[in-house]
Amino acid sequence: MNLPKDLKYTKDHIWLDIDGNEATVGITDYAQEELGEILFVDLPEMGGVYAAGDIFCEIESSKTAQALSLPFGFTVFEQNEELYDSPELLNEDAYANCIANIIIVGDAEGLLSWEEYEAIISEE
Repeated sequence: MNLPKDLKYTKDHIWLDIDGNEATVGITDYAQEELGEILFVDLPEMGGVYAAGDIFCEIESSKTAQALSLPFGFTVFEQNEELYDSPELLNEDAYANCIANIIIVGDAEGLLSWEEYEAIISEE
């Protein structure tokens, strides 16, 4: 399983590539494996403002549906529109195919290092 060491993670299997107050957001390789064949991605609203814990994206797969949220507030400034027509891109390479780019509002709290995230998934 691929687990880039330069990213931050959430306990809910989301990765973030943070640069200042901006971040690229996607699901982890572990998440896409657990979901199985991804059939649909309901992308976050462009310009949408989300509070900590708000659901910003839903992913439907052959096994289940997964709602995504982050532990801090943010605004969406770009979505990966390719996922509308090709949601399976997340299965092909979860780290090369993000969900959205965001602006972090306040502090990006509740994130994990790759070591902390690896410990969580090794227990599941």
